[in-house]
Amino acid sequence: MNRNLLFLFLLISSITFAQEDDKLEKATSLISKKPKAPKARIDQYKIITIERDTIVLDTSLSIQKEYRFNYLRKDIFGLQPFANEGQTYNTLDFGLNKFHSYPEVGFSGKHFNYLQAKDIQYYNVATPLTELYFKTVMEQGQNLDAFITLNTSEQLNFSIAYKGLRSLGKYINQLSSTGNFRFTTSYVTKNKRYALNAHFTSQDFLNGENGGIYNLSDFESDDPEFKNRARLQVYLTDANTFMIGNRYFIDHQFRINSKDATNNLFIDHQFNYEHKKIEYNQTTVATTITTPTGDKIIYRFGDSYVLNNIKDQTRYNRMFNRVGAVYGNTLLGEFKFFIEDFRYNYYYDRVIITENQTIPNNVNDIIQTFGGQYSYRKNNWNGKFTYSKSITDQNLSDLDLNLSYAFDSKNNLSVQYQNLNRIPDHSYTLFQSSYVDYNWYNNFNNEKINSLTAKATTQWVSATLQLSTLNDFLYYSNDDATGEQLLVTPKQYSSTINYLSLSVSKEFKWWKLALDNTLLFQQVDQSENVLNVPQFTTRNTLYFTDYFFKNALFLQTGVTFNYFTNYYANDYNPVISSFYSQSTREIGNFPMFDFFINAKISQTQIYLKAEHFNSAWTGFDYYSAPNYPYRDFMIRFGLVWNFFL
Repeated sequence: MNRNLLFLFLLISSITFAQEDDKLEKATSLISKKPKAPKARIDQYKIITIERDTIVLDTSLSIQKEYRFNYLRKDIFGLQPFANEGQTYNTLDFGLNKFHSYPEVGFSGKHFNYLQAKDIQYYNVATPLTELYFKTVMEQGQNLDAFITLNTSEQLNFSIAYKGLRSLGKYINQLSSTGNFRFTTSYVTKNKRYALNAHFTSQDFLNGENGGIYNLSDFESDDPEFKNRARLQVYLTDANTFMIGNRYFIDHQFRINSKDATNNLFIDHQFNYEHKKIEYNQTTVATTITTPTGDKIIYRFGDSYVLNNIKDQTRYNRMFNRVGAVYGNTLLGEFKFFIEDFRYNYYYDRVIITENQTIPNNVNDIIQTFGGQYSYRKNNWNGKFTYSKSITDQNLSDLDLNLSYAFDSKNNLSVQYQNLNRIPDHSYTLFQSSYVDYNWYNNFNNEKINSLTAKATTQWVSATLQLSTLNDFLYYSNDDATGEQLLVTPKQYSSTINYLSLSVSKEFKWWKLALDNTLLFQQVDQSENVLNVPQFTTRNTLYFTDYFFKNALFLQTGVTFNYFTNYYANDYNPVISSFYSQSTREIGNFPMFDFFINAKISQTQIYLKAEHFNSAWTGFDYYSAPNYPYRDFMIRFGLVWNFFL
């Protein structure tokens, strides 16, 4: 009886579902007869910069993508990374430093992965776009960058992204844990009269700071015991630095005349509010080092006001407003006049009174400038000329001239001249710490920088020449003559520094092989070793590319060689999170070979790399800074995956 009822129930259910399936099939048939929506073209996925320049999304796999597949997600030629992912970088190419007339907070070693307002991109996409970036790290962790953007209409776009990293590292106290959250929105009215770009970022960076290894001979030896890098003694076993920063940014523009015409008048406004907190934490002030003759106690940064639990905190707020009026003529170009208001507060929670001076708890100011800008973009010419000068008591100015001419799609010539009178960064002016010798309050002169850059991009070769003159250059150096301690303080160089650099790039192609070359030459004229750079830096990549499996897979494989000559490299000081000049120990003159296999399948790019695979053959004398070794051989894997919905 129960079986019959069950059978009857199943039969009725089958008939019912069959009828529903029949209806669904008919409905599907009707839908399938409707014309399909056209597939979005790749040029409908646009990236918009802070300067409102438009870039089309690129999902191809090229050698430039190989260079940009790293933690910073940009080509790092001219930067020497430290041993663990997420740590700082030593700057080999001085030309990578960009200077502005307004003062920065300082702590430059913590800002390589800090996304500035100019680094944030905005989007306009035909369909929702997602990108996933993944890469393995040195030990116990991973690096992930997830991003999604969509247009709710042709006028309104949103994007949200987060890049996270955790990597324990191979050495003692080398943990990196970072996060970069960003949210953007873009809006433009249907008649194009009003346009808005806005973003919010929240970024945090935690780094274990070991101060470098104590005995360099242990690292450079062939002793199997020290192949386990955790057995190398370091200066600091429980110190760390932490930085967090949030930014609120708005950039919008309104066209006064109702319709776009030959003559247009705009009003624009940019707002940027940012606050940061930087910490240096150290539980134990004294470090115990084991030596053959017994234990040795080291106070790496000198005397301290406290016996333990150092927690130095620096706080910083800044607010920037710029209001401008723009007159645009299709024949003459754009003429813009603007007023800027810059306010900052850099502060600590105490006032320190010493025998020699009183160190205040803050520096703050209001700086207002007036300036003009002329932009011209027509035919093959593209130029932008900007000048601004303070109208308040401070003495700062910025003259920036840019001009380029495109002979055709393969040949371009550009020239830039900058004359800058800039206020010193805050950490040079004021610094407080629990360490006695790391407290100062200075009244330095403004830095004066003159720089001329000429760049030629041709179908034969690309070259960049930079000539710079620096006066009243600011830097850090160690005041301890013994070298046992780091008593680093800021100083101002009273003489002139002349800097020259020439970078040449050329790629040779034959059959399915290519040889990509970049050579950088630098020369510094100075009476003391203040600005130190390697004379030659090179990167050469020999690689093979081809399609397989009926063009379903694109393969790229090869070897990259990196090298820089010996020089007195800047060393790193975690208390101030900055590099300091030194003239006691040179690094460099070691080869770095990487072998890579990359592939592209549909919209997925796969990366496999054997980093520094020659490390065991060419000697353990490779360093990123005088006390910080470069990376050992390791194999890393990653991918970039684009989704078009």
